Amino acid sequence: MMSVRFVWIPLLGCTVAAINPAWSQPVSTDAAFPAKTVRIVVPIAPGGGADIQARLFGKKLGESTGQSFIVDNRPGAGGVVGAEVVAKSPADGYTLLFTTAQLAVNASLNKNMSLDPVRDLLPVSIVSTSPLVLSVHPSMPVRNVGEFVALARKRGGDLVGGSNGTGTTSHLALEMLNQIARLKLVHVPYKGGVPSMTALVGGEVDFGFTTVLTIQPFIKLGKVRPLAVTTSKRSTSLPDLPTMKATFPDFEIDNWYAFFVPKGTPRGLMNRLNEETLKALKSKEIAEYLARDGGESIGSTVDAAGAHYRKEAEKFAKVVTAGNLRAD
Repeated sequence: MMSVRFVWIPLLGCTVAAINPAWSQPVSTDAAFPAKTVRIVVPIAPGGGADIQARLFGKKLGESTGQSFIVDNRPGAGGVVGAEVVAKSPADGYTLLFTTAQLAVNASLNKNMSLDPVRDLLPVSIVSTSPLVLSVHPSMPVRNVGEFVALARKRGGDLVGGSNGTGTTSHLALEMLNQIARLKLVHVPYKGGVPSMTALVGGEVDFGFTTVLTIQPFIKLGKVRPLAVTTSKRSTSLPDLPTMKATFPDFEIDNWYAFFVPKGTPRGLMNRLNEETLKALKSKEIAEYLARDGGESIGSTVDAAGAHYRKEAEKFAKVVTAGNLRAD
């Protein structure tokens, strides 16, 4: 029987089931898994980082197991549509969710979901992570984070930042900076990374938090000026950039990618999926993509993924609550 300890977390505004570290689930005896096609639901439109990674993993998982792993894009409502599809699917290992850290944001941001992302979806593995880059339009008279903050304070609520959309990590990074540095930066949501990047390059917004893959070509062309990365360590793709933590020790946010399954999925199946996922992560194709993307391989265990997911949900809940944020 699964051991469950209920903990009241005021910041989430709901009761979250804190599963014990063992993530005790019924163990499957189906040694033949997978015996049919496995569906990978991606709650984001085709072409983005999550979609590309999901398709690479699907290819390698198919080669390893001898079964087809197909990608099913279900965008909408900031990732909620796809998450609900998986949460309501049979807990048999044949419907997976491949998504980003936005799922942990939705645990507190979106009050109208038919699921509890922390309770109803279990992570199989955090497979990779990618930093965001705080960048400004070249017309901005700042060269580092300290100068950016000083200018923001001088100009009050006059600096405008674009994001990939409400509830994305690029949005939460902006709000986190507002709260930690006591700023009044203005948030403008766009429908994805490309429109947000276009707005920054065109001077429509003053700054933004953007993925390494999206920002790198514009850095080389001098169309934007990067100031810092948001992860705890410097990026291997942009090693000369300092971290935000160097200025604000409590500032850390990344865009991680992970596989999830519906609650009730047997632990044996989760272990098998984790094993195959880690094997695929070592492939040349995925390693090369992550290198180009500015991402880093993680490949966590089931237990480590669960602990990280719950910690992230609580961290984002603090930002959401302090900023009184709401889904569009």
